[in-house]
Amino acid sequence: GLDAIADELRDRLPEGTLVRASDREETIELLETVPIVIEHRLDQATLVEGTAVEWIQSLSSGYDRYDPDTLEDQGVTLTTVSGVHAEPVAQHVLGSILAFERGLFRAHRQGADAAWRRFAPEEVTGKTAGIVGVGAIGGRIAERLSALGMSVLGVKRDLENVPSAVDEAYAPGDLHTVLGRADYVVVACPLTADTRGLFDRTAFDSMSPDAVFVNIARGAIADQDDLIAALQTGELGGAILDVTADEPLAPTSPLWSLENVLVTPHMAGGSPLFAERVGAVVEHNYRAFTEGRLDDLRNRVV
Repeated sequence: GLDAIADELRDRLPEGTLVRASDREETIELLETVPIVIEHRLDQATLVEGTAVEWIQSLSSGYDRYDPDTLEDQGVTLTTVSGVHAEPVAQHVLGSILAFERGLFRAHRQGADAAWRRFAPEEVTGKTAGIVGVGAIGGRIAERLSALGMSVLGVKRDLENVPSAVDEAYAPGDLHTVLGRADYVVVACPLTADTRGLFDRTAFDSMSPDAVFVNIARGAIADQDDLIAALQTGELGGAILDVTADEPLAPTSPLWSLENVLVTPHMAGGSPLFAERVGAVVEHNYRAFTEGRLDDLRNRVV
C-alpha cells in the first residue's frame, strides 16, 4: 500500500523531503508550493491548475486520466511506473489460463457438491496466445506463456522492437488475423482513443467459438455488452477479466454468473514487491529530474 511505498522512498531518498497529505484539503494546499507530486488517482485539473507542480510521478502504469498535450503546454512533466506490474500480471494471466485448461473451475464446482467425477482436462502445450500490446507487461506475459510451450502472436505498433518470446508480430491493422488464430486473446495495451471499444462484436466474431478473451488492461477497451452477448450465445469460449467497463462490477452483471468467466477485482498487478519496484523507478526519476536529466527519466510520457 501507500504506507509501504512511503517507507521505501524515505529509505531510498534520505536527502529528500516526503510529505503525505492526509486529505484533499491538505493536498490542494501542498500543491501550491511543491514542484514534485507522486500521485495515485488524482485528476489532472487538481494537480496542475494554479499549482507549483513541475513533475507528476504517477503510481499507475496507464495515463488515460491525463491529457499529455495540455501538460506539455503547461510545462509539466509526467512519468508512470509502467513495467512494475509486469511480473505479477504475467503470473495472474498464466495462472488463470492454466485454471481454464486444467478444468480447475469445474473441479471447484464439483467440490461444492462433494461430487467425485473425473473429466478430461486440456493443456496449454501447442496452443496459441495472441497478445494485443507487447510492451513491458505484454512482453512478460509472452515470456511466461512461451515457456509453457504456447505459440505467441503479438500485435504491436513498433515492429522493429519485438520481444524474442513473440513468435510472430503483427501491426494493429492485422489484428483480426491474430484474433482468428488465437486460443487465448490477451489484452495488454493502454487505453487510448484508438483502443477504446476496440473489442466489439466484430472483433469477437473474428475469434474462434472456443477462444478465451483475457483483459488485464482497461475495461473500456472492450464493449462489455458485446462481450456478454458473445459469451451468452456461445460465440466465445470464455473470459478472464481483471478489469471491467465500470468498476466495481455491478452485482447484477451477468458476468458474475457465467460459468466460463473468471472475474477478479482489478488486482492482477498486486504484489508484496510492489513498493520495492515502485521505489526503484521513483528513486531513479527523482535523481534524474532534480539533476536536470529529463531525457533519462523512465516511463516519461511528457
